Amino acid sequence: MPASTAHSSETARPKNYFATTHWSVVLTAGRSDTTRALEALEKVCQTYWFPLYAYVRRRGHSPEDAKDLTQGYFARLLEHQTLVNANPTRGRFRSFMLGAMNHFLADERAKQHAQKRGGGCAILSLDLAAAEERFDLEPANDSSPDKLFDKQWAAALLGAVLNQLAEEYSRDGKAELFGALKLTLSGASESQPYAALASSLDMSEGTVKVAVHRLRRRYRALLQAEIEKTVASRQEAKEEMRHLFEVLAGS
Repeated sequence: MPASTAHSSETARPKNYFATTHWSVVLTAGRSDTTRALEALEKVCQTYWFPLYAYVRRRGHSPEDAKDLTQGYFARLLEHQTLVNANPTRGRFRSFMLGAMNHFLADERAKQHAQKRGGGCAILSLDLAAAEERFDLEPANDSSPDKLFDKQWAAALLGAVLNQLAEEYSRDGKAELFGALKLTLSGASESQPYAALASSLDMSEGTVKVAVHRLRRRYRALLQAEIEKTVASRQEAKEEMRHLFEVLAGS
C-alpha cells in the first residue's frame, strides 16, 4: 500500500472507528426513552455505578443516602435530559460521569428535600444492596475522593475485561484453561510459574507460554477496546490508557 494511501486511511479512520462507544449509547439514550435505549445505558453504567457509589460514600454520605443519591443521579441523567447535552469533544466519559455527579450532589445539598431521590423507583437495575458490603472491603485510603474514583474506575474497567475474557474462553470450551492462566495477567512474565502451570494443565511448558502470550494479547486488545468506548479520538484513547496504568501503578 502506498504511503499516501496508508496515511489517508489512518487519518480518516477515527471518524468511524469510535462509532459504537459509551458516548453514542449515552447520546441515544438521552434522546429516547425506549426500552432498548435504557437497556443500552444500563449496560454502560454497570461499569460506573460502584465507583460513583463509593465516591458518594467518601464524600460523607450514609449508606442509605448514598444508595438513594446514586439511583437519583441516574434518574437525573435521563429525566432532565442531561445526556442530550453531553459532548464527547469536551472530555472523557469518566470525567463526564463524575462531573455530572458533582453537579447532582450540589443541587441535592441546595434542595435538602426529604422525598426519596429518583421518585422512589429504580431507574436502573443496580446491585446497590451489596454495595455497602463491597465498600466495607475497600482498604483504608487517605487519597481524595476524586483520585479514589479513578482507582475504582480502573478496577471496574479491568473487571469488565476479565469478564469478557472469561465468557470468550467459556464459549470455546476453555474455561479451565482461563481459570489457570488468568493470574498470569499480572506480574512480570519471568516471574510466572510456567512449569507448575504446565504440570497442572498436563501441557508442555512451551504450549503454556504460547497460551499465556495469546491471553495477554487478547486481554490488551479488549482493554484497548473498552478504553476507546469512553473517548472521542485515538489520541485520547492513548492518553486514557496511559492514565489507567498510572492509576494502577499508584494503587
